[in-house]
Amino acid sequence: MSFRDDNEEGRTASDTHLKKPFLHTGSWYRMGSRQSSAMTSSQTIKDRSVSVLACVLIVALGPIQFGFTGGYSSPTQAAITRDLKLSVSEFSLFGSLSNVGAMVGAIASGQIAEYIGRKGSLMIAAIPNIIGWLIISFAKDLSFLYLGRLLEGFGVGVVSYTVPVYIAEIAPQNMRGGLGSVNQLSVTIGIMLAYLLGLFVNWRMLAVLGTLPCSILIPALFFIPESPRWLAKMGMTDDFEASLQVLRGFDTDITVEVNEIKRAVASSNRRATIRFSDLKQRRYWFPLMIGIGLLVLQQISGINGVLFYASNIFRSAGISNSDAATLALGAIQVIATGISTWLVDKTGRRILLTVSSAGMTLSLAVVAASFFVKSFVKDSSSLYTAMGILSVVGVVGMVIGFSLGMGPIPWIIMSE
Repeated sequence: MSFRDDNEEGRTASDTHLKKPFLHTGSWYRMGSRQSSAMTSSQTIKDRSVSVLACVLIVALGPIQFGFTGGYSSPTQAAITRDLKLSVSEFSLFGSLSNVGAMVGAIASGQIAEYIGRKGSLMIAAIPNIIGWLIISFAKDLSFLYLGRLLEGFGVGVVSYTVPVYIAEIAPQNMRGGLGSVNQLSVTIGIMLAYLLGLFVNWRMLAVLGTLPCSILIPALFFIPESPRWLAKMGMTDDFEASLQVLRGFDTDITVEVNEIKRAVASSNRRATIRFSDLKQRRYWFPLMIGIGLLVLQQISGINGVLFYASNIFRSAGISNSDAATLALGAIQVIATGISTWLVDKTGRRILLTVSSAGMTLSLAVVAASFFVKSFVKDSSSLYTAMGILSVVGVVGMVIGFSLGMGPIPWIIMSE
C-alpha cells in the first residue's frame, strides 16, 4: 500500500493551477506525506479512523433540521395564529417563507461549498438555522416570525445541496445509493420529530428544540474528514489521501481509488469552463433534463403542502384527533423512506421512480375525488364519512409513494 504513486516526486504541473480554498476547516487527523512517516504513525491513525457510516450519520443532522423546519408549521398553526392574532394568509406566508429562503440558500450553496468545503458550508448553514429558530421562539410580531423563517430557509437551502454531495463523495461506489438515501430518510425523521414534539410542547419551546440538530452538528463536524474529492480538487494532496485513508480504514489499500480520483480531477481541470451559452449544445440537454427535471417534479408534486398542513387536511377530512393522525403520517413516511434506502441499490433508480410516480398519481386522484364528492353530500350521511376515510387513505398513499422514489432518488441522481 502507498499513499501516493511511487513515481510521483511532487505535484504535477496541473496541480499548480488548482484553486486554493478560501477557508479550510481542518480535521483532527494529519498524516505524513511520505509512506515512511505514515507508517510510523500507523497505530495512531488506525485507532482514530472513522467509518463512512459515522460521517453520514453526523452530516444527517442537517437534513433532520431540514425536516424539522418543514414539519414545524403543521402542529403549531392553531397556537401561533391565536397567540399572535394572525390571519390564514399571514400564517400561510410564514409557512412558505422557508422556501423563499431555501431558494436563496440553494443558489449560493454551490459557491459556498466550492470555496470553503463541504464541512465549512455545513457550518455556515447551521448558524442562520440556530439564529432563525431563536428569533421565532421570542417573536412578538410578524416581522420577527418572518425573519426567523427566512433564516431557517437559507440554511436549509445550503444543507439540501451540500449533504447529498458530501455523502456521494465519501461513499464507496457499491454503497452510494443506500447511503445517499439517508439524506431523505433524515428529512422524514425531522418531520416526524416536529409532529411528535408538537404534541407535548408549545410553539415557542418547539422552536427552541429546533436549534438542537445544528447545535450538535457544528462541533461534530470537527471529528469527521473533509470530502477527499474536494481536497483533491483544491490541490491539497496530502490531506486528500489522508482523508480517504481514514474513511476506508488504515488496513485498506487505497491506491486504485486515489488514482481514479486524481484522474477525474485532472480531467475536470483540463476542461474549459462551461458558460450558459454552452448549455445549448445537444450533449448537455439530457443530463440537464434529468437533473433539473426530477427535482422540479419532486417539488411541484405538492408534497410540501401536504406535510406543512397535514393537521388541517386531516381535520378537513373529519379526523377528530388530527395531530395524532399527523404523527402517524410522519412515522409511515420514515418507514417508507427506510424501505427505499434498502431497495435503491437492489432494484435501481428507474423502477422506484416509476412505482413512486404511479402511486402518487393514483393517490392524488383519490384525494381529489373524495373531497369533490364530499362537497355534494350532507355531513351526516354515511357517504360523507366514507369519503373522509378515503381522502385520508389517499394522503397516506401519496406520502408512501413519494417516500419510495420521488423523495430520495432525485437527490441521489443530482449528487451522482
